[in-house]
Amino acid sequence: MTTALALDAQTPADEDPPPYELVWYACDVRTGLIIEELQSLTPTQALTRRLGAFTTTSFSLNLNGAPKDWQACTEKGRTLLVAVDPETDTPIWPGIVLTRNGGSSTTLQLGAVTPEAYLDRRYTGDTNLIQQDQATVVTSLMTAPLSAGPNFVMDAPATGNLMDWEMLNNDDRTVLSSLGEVMAMDGGPEWTIDVAWADSTKSGFVLPVRVRPKIGLQLEAPEAVFDFPGCIAEYDLAESYEAGRGATVVTARGEGEGTTRLTSADQIATDLEAAGWPRYVYRFTPASGITDPDHLNAHARAAGALMKDGSAVWSVEAVASRSPRLGRDWALGDTVRIAVETSPRHPDGADVVARAWAWELEPGADRIRPILIEED
Repeated sequence: MTTALALDAQTPADEDPPPYELVWYACDVRTGLIIEELQSLTPTQALTRRLGAFTTTSFSLNLNGAPKDWQACTEKGRTLLVAVDPETDTPIWPGIVLTRNGGSSTTLQLGAVTPEAYLDRRYTGDTNLIQQDQATVVTSLMTAPLSAGPNFVMDAPATGNLMDWEMLNNDDRTVLSSLGEVMAMDGGPEWTIDVAWADSTKSGFVLPVRVRPKIGLQLEAPEAVFDFPGCIAEYDLAESYEAGRGATVVTARGEGEGTTRLTSADQIATDLEAAGWPRYVYRFTPASGITDPDHLNAHARAAGALMKDGSAVWSVEAVASRSPRLGRDWALGDTVRIAVETSPRHPDGADVVARAWAWELEPGADRIRPILIEED
């Protein structure tokens, strides 16, 4: 079964943990060099990150406490904001400033997006790769962003898995859409864009584009534990076999109409149907412009494996300062453990190992919300 874990809760009234502090830097997006520390910058939304996808966050900058060159430090399209956890000296979140609003107020409103979004504004061009390692394919798709783009660096060792990829410039496919399609295939590589210190001088940052068969460390007995009672304030488990979440037959469809429309082979959960499950059918179009039947079959296999058992979503909210430390004890793609001693939903307790597919952090509220998926 696939189990996703998200978060939503409140801290018990008798707890008053210290705030979760971050240091904010304004950097040049092309070079990654630090321009200024922004001591009066405050997120007005939770910071979030997801595997293979971008997220957005808004900020407030108090101009009374801002550097004199605050305009250069917040220039839209030119500025990279980076959050560093001073307890571990670990960069944990990057965002490119895209919007800036202000006037008679002493506060400036900023909108930023994680660097994955930049890949939706660059195009792949002509690509023809036959039986190349998945990491080679992703690196080739990154050719345009690596030129005249943010301070990306490739971290893509060979995966040992070969694949074909063909694309024409006239298809107008962005790098982000292409990487999303590659990752969504059965056995496709995972990717994400991290942030790290550029070197030992700590005068700037790089944006490593990490490519792996699976991002992070997948341990059967991870040391990072979210426990209830303990650092978890509250949790909820929601299970679903709704349309789009569960199916015993999955088919991927391509472009076209009628008999000319490209269609994958049906992916059938024969074990479930043989055990007495009724048939639930799901058809979907994974991406525009797919003309390779092997690509459609790979998408159908991946979706079929995810949907055959439906979904179970754990909504968990934890106290950030009392939880395993993000960036030190666990990171995006790692497995963590959820340990429930007892609760009305789990009177006999529960012990789950799951992967962090995303996370949400509210430093001012001292809240961490990892999105965790239990994988078979």
